[in-house]
Amino acid sequence: MKKRLMALLAAFCMTVSMIGSGTVVSAAEQKTKDEVIVTMPATSEPEAGFDPAYGWGAGEHVHEPLIQSTLTVTNKDLSIGMDLATDYSVSEDGLIWTVKIRDDVKFTDGEPLTAKDVAFTYNNCRDNSSVNDFSMLEEAVAVDDTTVEFHLNKPFSIWPYTMAVVGIVPEHAYDENYGQNPVGSGRYIMKQWDKGQQVIFEANPDYYGEEPKMKKVTVLFMEEDAALAAAQSGTVDVAHTAASYSDTEIEGYELFRVDTVDNRGFNLPAAPAEEKDGVMTGNDFTSDVEVRRAINIGIDREEMIDNVLNGYGTPAYSVCDKMPWYNEEAETEYDFEGAVKILEDAGWKEGKDGIREKDGVRAEMKIVYPASDSVRQALAEDAKNQLAELGISVTTEGADWDTAYTAALSQPLMWGWGAHTPMELYNIYHTMEETGTAEYSPYANETVDKYMDEALESSDLEESYELWKKAQWDGETGITQEGDIPWIWLCNVDHLYFVRDGLKVADQKIHPHGHGWSIVNNVDQWTWE
Repeated sequence: MKKRLMALLAAFCMTVSMIGSGTVVSAAEQKTKDEVIVTMPATSEPEAGFDPAYGWGAGEHVHEPLIQSTLTVTNKDLSIGMDLATDYSVSEDGLIWTVKIRDDVKFTDGEPLTAKDVAFTYNNCRDNSSVNDFSMLEEAVAVDDTTVEFHLNKPFSIWPYTMAVVGIVPEHAYDENYGQNPVGSGRYIMKQWDKGQQVIFEANPDYYGEEPKMKKVTVLFMEEDAALAAAQSGTVDVAHTAASYSDTEIEGYELFRVDTVDNRGFNLPAAPAEEKDGVMTGNDFTSDVEVRRAINIGIDREEMIDNVLNGYGTPAYSVCDKMPWYNEEAETEYDFEGAVKILEDAGWKEGKDGIREKDGVRAEMKIVYPASDSVRQALAEDAKNQLAELGISVTTEGADWDTAYTAALSQPLMWGWGAHTPMELYNIYHTMEETGTAEYSPYANETVDKYMDEALESSDLEESYELWKKAQWDGETGITQEGDIPWIWLCNVDHLYFVRDGLKVADQKIHPHGHGWSIVNNVDQWTWE
């Protein structure tokens, strides 16, 4: 291990020295009072550049775009706050959102930011976004310089969460190369991007908000092994890491953990097996709701967190734990004997080989995991071992994502989810018109759909939370233990970082899925002591 880390360190140092004279940093330079160097996984580098239309800020791993302003922001408690917006309202039918914006904001090229730029940004996302769904937006219209209207083709009560992650771009300076040389009005200016290596941000001297305390932020893109080596060499201030490295002691650094809704769990196809257009869907074993209920309480989540995550995680019971729209009725206690009783009462009896069987169907399934993800593999293996104690035979298999998506239609797949929006619930559990079943795993419940539809149609964002909660459990039906339980949620993975002594990382709001940009959402508020 030591030889491997030394080799990685040598490679890292060589990479830094090749970047250019302006980027080589010494340990002393890193301790200046207004600069910080942070590592992120290589997957955090935006392939299409820093363009909101192609995923920057509002992609799968949602975060604040830093170099662009947004209309709203999410506060630490996930309530909605203001950035460019000074006020917003929605029509009674939920189809027109009217937003008033500040009149004192300029882009970094000196041009004023107006409602026309806001309208252009959203219409561009509607027409060209390759990673986000803007199908609810009919048109964004600039009413005057400080008023923009969003005309929707269907009610969408959680629109303020969309406004919190879409960075505003300048119409006059936008073209196909924008993502490579972005112009914005946010807290930082992108000064340098060495693709495959790093990006450097410098504070925007004309920023309209509170002056950033950190004047320069360098982000290095590297895998966990290299990030660990960089911290051990003292060449970075914040290094992302994994639970497997959490016991490592690095002189001059402390381990910093952040609560997340970055959850891991697996789907259980809730429909019987059948072949559709040459593709197998459904599963005769997991389609029995009693099987799904037994599995949910028959897995010891704390044991799994200790064994796989070295203790750095929290039990997960839904896709939205800790969010304002989370229904605590989802929580269950580990109950092995209770799980056995459910299976026995449902007619799943142990055979001579110890595997349960009912009406000729064996209690067996395959848990698929992304082959490149060692944590999900370990969780799948742990689930396999625990479920064997219940008389359920599990095999595990690594696969590429194309294969995994298809496999999930008939077998459990170890997923990672978690976002600062209730749409995560909708995307996983709501049936699609085309198929009459949920998108990622066979499941359908008209009552659950109805609550989520009503939540989106609500004219009051906070009141809609109660409808999202009812979709999870209304006292009679839902997606929790006493309901359909079509997904088994296991744990929320803590995000871990080695942080240099003397650096005060500002309080973090709960991180969503993705161990990348969320850590620097408030880097402008970090300080050196």
